[in-house]
Amino acid sequence: MNIYFSCSITGGRQDQAVYEAIVSHLLQLGHEVPTAHLSSADVLDEEAVIEPLEVYNRDVRWVEECDALIAEVSTPSHGVGYEIALGLFLGKPVLCCYRNGRKVSKMILGNTHTSLALHNYFGLEDLIPAIEEFLISAPTKR
Repeated sequence: MNIYFSCSITGGRQDQAVYEAIVSHLLQLGHEVPTAHLSSADVLDEEAVIEPLEVYNRDVRWVEECDALIAEVSTPSHGVGYEIALGLFLGKPVLCCYRNGRKVSKMILGNTHTSLALHNYFGLEDLIPAIEEFLISAPTKR
């Protein structure tokens, strides 16, 4: 399955270890994750040399091509919100996961779109099984 992983980059990297664990698990399961580099600790250096239009065109294409989108939304991000909305608009199954106790936008929490799933997690021990369950139940639309 081609999975677009979305996470905060410029909004803050305090959850980088979680991003890395999610992407690592997805890759171990054999999924394709074109955004795997976003989980890297040095992604800010990598992305700094790419022009905004190039990032936009690349990321929109990747969302269009994905089978599902997984977004870690514990850290607010304009880009992540945009990617979630685009994914839903395109009919992609979307999972938004966030650490227990974090404030998450009411635009995410209040969204009743049938392709959107939410998961409030305490740690990787309950996040990873929720991601696997989402991927099993997510209908792929291409």
